Amino acid sequence: MITINNLSQIAETGITRVDNQLTPGKAHANFANVLKGALDDLNHIQMESDDKTKKLAAGEIDDLHDVMITAQKASIALETTVQIQKKVIDAYNEIMRMQV
Repeated sequence: MITINNLSQIAETGITRVDNQLTPGKAHANFANVLKGALDDLNHIQMESDDKTKKLAAGEIDDLHDVMITAQKASIALETTVQIQKKVIDAYNEIMRMQV
């Protein structure tokens, strides 16, 4: 799941480490690793939700509340990821419009 910790890691990747001689290549790798980790977490949450839903349909799970909570967590995580993607694209477009 994309947590506040993951988001703060994204924010810190290029800002706080500038003083520590972070090269552009290292910053790129750090940023890529944080994004990959966040997407892996999202994938894990989605797969867990799918698994619990299938088990509920097969009668292997009796706790409907747990299945619904897991599905809602997956939905919120996906929506958060989509909104972050939109903001990143907007920021990129704004940077590209800047006159240097």
